[in-house]
Amino acid sequence: MGQIPGTIGKYRIVREVGRGATATVFEANHPDFPEPVAVKLIRFGDDRGEGAKLNRRLLKLLRAEESVARRLNHPNIISIYEVVIEPEQAYVVMEYFPGTTLERYCSFEHRLPVHRVIGIIFKCCMALDYAYRQGIVHRDIKPANILVDENDDVRITDFGLALNVDKNVEADSTFIMGVGSPAYMSPEQIKNYPLNQKTDLYSLGVVMFHLLAGRLPFRATHPAQLVYKIINADPPFVSHLNPDVSEQMNTVIRRAMEKDLYSRYKNGAEFAKDLAAVRYKIVDEGDVQLDTSRFSMLRKQAFFTEFEDVEIWEILRISAWRNAPGRVRLAKEGDIEQRFGVLLEGRVELSVAGKRVMELGPGTIFGESAWLDRINHRQTMSIISLEPLTYLEINPAALVLATEEMQETFRCEVASVVAHRLGALALVHAEYCGTATEANMTSTSNFTASKSGWRLIED
Repeated sequence: MGQIPGTIGKYRIVREVGRGATATVFEANHPDFPEPVAVKLIRFGDDRGEGAKLNRRLLKLLRAEESVARRLNHPNIISIYEVVIEPEQAYVVMEYFPGTTLERYCSFEHRLPVHRVIGIIFKCCMALDYAYRQGIVHRDIKPANILVDENDDVRITDFGLALNVDKNVEADSTFIMGVGSPAYMSPEQIKNYPLNQKTDLYSLGVVMFHLLAGRLPFRATHPAQLVYKIINADPPFVSHLNPDVSEQMNTVIRRAMEKDLYSRYKNGAEFAKDLAAVRYKIVDEGDVQLDTSRFSMLRKQAFFTEFEDVEIWEILRISAWRNAPGRVRLAKEGDIEQRFGVLLEGRVELSVAGKRVMELGPGTIFGESAWLDRINHRQTMSIISLEPLTYLEINPAALVLATEEMQETFRCEVASVVAHRLGALALVHAEYCGTATEANMTSTSNFTASKSGWRLIED
């Protein structure tokens, strides 16, 4: 962190309150203002090559923000007082708002209650509706650009990427392909189509999804995959990720995120009206508290090492927490029961035809064979608890309702466990088998692949 300046222009700096890739934000005072102000300082880099391009880009954004600020005066939009551009730096003086960004509430364990999310998004809807009536589309709605305080007062900030819809798009210097944050961008924005207020409503729908679900609606390992999903795939239902979310709320979010512009909300006021209808039916006291102790227990288990936090929360939602005493049969060889368990505490014994096969301890799965067997759906072994158990019961019927990403992670981990288990069983079986035929073996280096398998290369 660099040294904090004593003053910026005529403003006395109190403290640093935020830092990004190109700007630092300070709380500051000025005798002309009874309340503190926020000063966003942007220092220009090298004026050659890529540095010069970045500087020109920053200047465009600053001038756009200054132009937009003169037209917007709304209680849920940050007020901009002045923009000062100097040879080596520039700064924006704006309303000081003692809140945090919505990024803080986008993780599963820090989710806000449903009624609070509705209230926050409602205010954003009305602010964006107002902005559009002034001819402004934000184009970069995301959690980092929405501030909220402890009383759920809201401010939308950072209109540097805003599009002035009253101007010719081709002549608008802020209309640049790729602006915005890809995960929150509308399909039409990704395609570089002309934009109107509906692009902001789509992005706001993604923000609402993220706040309620604790994860983004579309996730991918590569940008191209993400773009493909945004353009072509339907988002999952939020209620599948958060049991506090109603079917009516699913409908609202789906409509906000409609790929078809004619089916999406036509303006922020219409979006807000539906939110109000859902909010009326919610009982605030009914919010379910997350069980962080169970999450912590799963997080420590070997089986869940490769799971993201949000996927573990999802597992907790779709599974049942079970306890069992010792010497109890949990599954019988030949049963068609497909539910299986992730063992958290205690030990179980696996047996076939009355013969002990192996013993399992915490951090692994048991009883998964009927789920994996897509033909007979039968348990291949009997399972007995050797001592009191705690385990997570997985119902395949609930598992299919989980997100694709979580299901894929789950299948991979189950496959890994089964592969290691087969390897261990093979070692045990090998003790009772004859010596392998190794003499007179031809090296695989003398073979080449063919469509029918391996064939010998003749000298």
